[in-house]
Amino acid sequence: MFRSFVINPPVFFGSVIIIGIFLAIGILVPSGAGVFFSTLQAGILTSFGWLYLLAVGIFLIAVLLLCLGRYGRLKLGPDDSTPDFRFPSWIAMLFAAGMGIGLMFYAVGEPMTHFMAPPTAEPRTVEAMREAMSVTFFHWGIHAWAIYAVVGLSLAYFGYRYNLPLTIRSGLYPLLKERINGPIGHAVDIFAIVGTMFGIATSLGLGVSQINAGLNYLLGMPVGPIVQLPLIAVITTLATISVVTGLDKGVRILSETNLVVAILLMVFVLIVGPTADLFRDFVQNLGLYLDTLVLRTFNIYAYEPTPWIDAWTLFYWAWWISWSPFVGMFIARISRGRTVREFVTAVLFIPAGFTFFWMTVFGNTAIFVDTGIAAGELGQAIASDVSVGLFHFFQFLPFPAITSTLAILLVAIFFITSSDSGSLVVDSIAAGGETATTTGQRVFWCVMEGVVAAGLLLAGGLGALQSATIASALPFSFVMLALVWSLFVGMRADLAQQAARPAPAFAPAQPAAGITWQRRLGLMLRAPSQRDVEQFLVKDARPALEQVAGELASRGRAAEVVEEDGGAIALRAPAEGVRDFVYGVSVATTPLASIAPLGTGTADRRYEARTYFSSGGRGYDIMGMHRDQIIADILVQFERYLHLTHSPESQILHAAPEHSGGG
Repeated sequence: MFRSFVINPPVFFGSVIIIGIFLAIGILVPSGAGVFFSTLQAGILTSFGWLYLLAVGIFLIAVLLLCLGRYGRLKLGPDDSTPDFRFPSWIAMLFAAGMGIGLMFYAVGEPMTHFMAPPTAEPRTVEAMREAMSVTFFHWGIHAWAIYAVVGLSLAYFGYRYNLPLTIRSGLYPLLKERINGPIGHAVDIFAIVGTMFGIATSLGLGVSQINAGLNYLLGMPVGPIVQLPLIAVITTLATISVVTGLDKGVRILSETNLVVAILLMVFVLIVGPTADLFRDFVQNLGLYLDTLVLRTFNIYAYEPTPWIDAWTLFYWAWWISWSPFVGMFIARISRGRTVREFVTAVLFIPAGFTFFWMTVFGNTAIFVDTGIAAGELGQAIASDVSVGLFHFFQFLPFPAITSTLAILLVAIFFITSSDSGSLVVDSIAAGGETATTTGQRVFWCVMEGVVAAGLLLAGGLGALQSATIASALPFSFVMLALVWSLFVGMRADLAQQAARPAPAFAPAQPAAGITWQRRLGLMLRAPSQRDVEQFLVKDARPALEQVAGELASRGRAAEVVEEDGGAIALRAPAEGVRDFVYGVSVATTPLASIAPLGTGTADRRYEARTYFSSGGRGYDIMGMHRDQIIADILVQFERYLHLTHSPESQILHAAPEHSGGG
């Protein structure tokens, strides 16, 4: 906590300083910034281009192994948890996650660019057509979603199963244990923020360039910073208003409407284009994609070096890596209760499947138009400026003014929702996983995104944005490789616990067990308020936790009582090689039954003092227990923990005399 702001100071200020250095170069030395960013990009890709390609291949192989192997049955949450969302709703949200500014910008531009200048084929030939679509599928396919899946799986698994904050550092818990709260953890979150900031800035730069091109087509506005900078200012202001006023419902409705309009636009192109041929092309494109998948995954063009790999594949991999904390956070938040197998299967294939069809409809139709009625005009326009591709494409279809206007609106709304959502994700990471931060913090990050996009556009246009993205993704690539290793370590330990011999015949204390029947009846008739539960945590739960921690310490077992997110308190006993022992109590709510007595303390919610553990088990309400009963419950859970982890320290419990109680 820093004054009235909810921040993690090392992460917040470290991120701002690094971002500020990039901005200062662009703003203070604009003439040399373009050269600096170009040199930086060339140096990184020459030395580490192979690393980007290899890392993404490892990410894809790793998530497939997690999905198909024995780890697939583990849940993102306690073993008895159920999904927060119905399957159709969850799929719809994953489907929405696949849409964005990039698909609007590159839907026509990328296939046509590869058709005009393929990496290996002769330009504007049938072979170039095949290569253009297979390469486009490769860039927008399961590799991109494997990157998102690594981050999303790590956040969801260690956040919901280990009760850790939804920050990138939490994914390294099996490797670092409590050291995730030290300098290494701070560095990991700084890399995540910087990468996300430049990844979003790149998307915003693409979006404003395309909006500018559309306004030039519709209204004759000039193309350049004189229009692009005011556009960034206006759209960032709208995103800031959304953040300040908390128009979450409005933004959600806007996003869903945007998705529907985008699909309708795709259906329109499908109908007015060569419909039958597009379905045929889609099947062929899938075959080409699968046929070249393994070779392209590891093809760095080592024996025939080409700048094409740097400008396209390596830039995309860096861009996806930069975006991964943003998209990963989104898919993690909606996936609690899903199995690892469900998560990986859905995340890899559902958004990618939609993207493949989208690229086929726009890309193959554009090639069909260019080789037909356009007579090469469309290709020449895109070769000059890829941002105008979509609008030149619409000129050759019915109702070009309407479709171009819709495209501008779609990009603008994607711009607003990306900036709004991105600022919330960055703010949460900078606050150590807290989501209840101040409005000023969220506004700061929202404005910062616009400033970064504007500054880098001035410094060197889209080239500068791409260079910053490639540079910022490099350190986060190492973080993601560590996340993969950590996932295997954590999941292997959890499977070992599940395979352990059956636990002895004892169970955790039941809710309100052992209290007098009069007090139990009172709790039934009057649901505790939030204040009641908070006072219970301070007066009863915390002293019990501290008493057990002191006893463990006196017997040579390190233990401490810590405050955690949301006012929770927890007894934590670190352990080597296995998961730490955790007995936590948090303020939780559950809906009241419709026949609840009229004298309840809340209108429609019941507050509980709910336990949580590191073992993946579901917690229960201990509201109403007195101190001795809480201590007894902690010992029950500790004995279960020692049994499951096969720790020789189980003798500690059996040799201990009975507690005299804490008063």
